[in-house]
Amino acid sequence: MKKLNKVTSLKGIVSVPGDKSISHRALMLGAIANGTTRITNLLNSADVNTTRAILTNLGVTITDRGNITEVVGAGVSNLHDPGVVLDMGNSGTSTRLLTGLIAGAGLDAQIIGDDSLSRRPMDRVIDPLNNVGANITSNNGKLPMIIHGSQLNNKIDFELSVGSAQVKSAVLLAGITSGCQTTVVDKFRTRNHTEIMLQQFGAEVKVDGAKISVPADQHLSAADVLVPGDISSAAFWIVAGLLVKGSNLTIKNVGINPTRSGIINILRQMGAEMDIKQTSIDGETIADITPHFSKLQALNIDGEIIPTCIDEIPIIVLAATQATGRTIIRGAAELKLKESDRILTVTSELKKLGAQIKATDDGFIIDGPAQLTANKTHVSGHNDHRVAMMLAIASLITDGEVILDDDDSVGISYPTFFTELGKLAV
Repeated sequence: MKKLNKVTSLKGIVSVPGDKSISHRALMLGAIANGTTRITNLLNSADVNTTRAILTNLGVTITDRGNITEVVGAGVSNLHDPGVVLDMGNSGTSTRLLTGLIAGAGLDAQIIGDDSLSRRPMDRVIDPLNNVGANITSNNGKLPMIIHGSQLNNKIDFELSVGSAQVKSAVLLAGITSGCQTTVVDKFRTRNHTEIMLQQFGAEVKVDGAKISVPADQHLSAADVLVPGDISSAAFWIVAGLLVKGSNLTIKNVGINPTRSGIINILRQMGAEMDIKQTSIDGETIADITPHFSKLQALNIDGEIIPTCIDEIPIIVLAATQATGRTIIRGAAELKLKESDRILTVTSELKKLGAQIKATDDGFIIDGPAQLTANKTHVSGHNDHRVAMMLAIASLITDGEVILDDDDSVGISYPTFFTELGKLAV
């Protein structure tokens, strides 16, 4: 439980934890590559530690040396059946991507997760893998599931029916570990970290518009990977800097991959003032971001930009509560399938603070600007890290005391969030 209060400003420099999506992928590709992969700034969080533990169960040696994590890989052939039930905890990324990796490698595994993860759909990964020769059984498309070792087809052709980079990556990993020629069509243009990193590990990857092609029999070689700061974590500080008058806040080395930076485009369209100093490394674009207090304007948010900001929508909704006019967010039904039903949880919790917000089937209607108020008001992140952090940022502009009942959920992606908040708050 955290007691949170309004602040006069936020001042300082913050380096957010390593990107969660890239951290997962660096561990997995290091595990199936030949040689020792060195990962700098790997995210130390519950979800990424789940991936690390699972790979260890498959026979991979992973050690830390200061800020560098070494993954000793010896190719797919050196992976082995885990021999224990694989507990994915709360991590959807671990579950979906590792299902592709394990199925492609022809291993046997039983996979379980916590109550929240066990309610999330896994058939979106199971079905395309079974269609190309995998043998995966499940609880009506949900956990628990069993992967029965089998040989995949010689050729994988798959078109995404939902805007999920996890599904795309699961199929690509299955293709790599099975040695199959693989083609994935991604009309949604979801985050492309897997494609970028496969090339960094020496794979031949051809991207032609929405089509991603990987020839058969790719052999990966170890790489040095620098994980940029996670834009999903940085998003909370960016919006805080925009909403808290008098702030002087810079977020360092943030990954702003174009398939992930929808929040930057949206906030700028809403009138946000930000200084962005951009560089790049290993195919990923990074930047230092300095937000300035801004008078925001309402915006209609829908279409192709939604997949590029799906994890940031809770904090975008908070920004919209302070924007002048009516903001409408559409096409975000995927939020119902996250750690919580984020459409319902974001709406119900912000209403407690006086936000003018209505949930729809696939998004939100928000009228602003709203004066947020609390009187020792209890709010809950519903064990969803992004909802909990959004509510913490909301408290910074709320008159009165806000009590966050489940602050420990932030450990999923940002264990030091509240420590940083304490340093920055004035």
